[in-house]
Amino acid sequence: VQLQASGGGLVQAGGSLRLSCAASGRTFSSYDMGWFRQAPGKERDFVAAIKRSGTTYYADSVKGRFTLSRDNAKNTVYLQMNSLKPEDTAVYYCAASLDDTNWIAALTISYDFWGQGTQVTVSS
Repeated sequence: VQLQASGGGLVQAGGSLRLSCAASGRTFSSYDMGWFRQAPGKERDFVAAIKRSGTTYYADSVKGRFTLSRDNAKNTVYLQMNSLKPEDTAVYYCAASLDDTNWIAALTISYDFWGQGTQVTVSS
């Protein structure tokens, strides 16, 4: 499985961005997908996830501002980010999980494949 993240950029505080993650593979609809972010010198943190069923999960820090969705026909997930804050600045990574046994959305070890990351910078 190959994941291609895109949509990052520079935006002012209060602005919006939409990240996309396109996945290869014929069974995308059976993947659980997640987004994580990593700021310089910090650990990779959970942002949001969407199960194959469509159920979504969000970190408390982004609830109400970010929305994760998926389009199985396009093998793509979208992370709509609104009301961006300087503390949202990070490299954003998408990830795919093929086996939901013992899957926990917020754990990096739950995911089997990772994209290359896309930089999001929010200026104050």
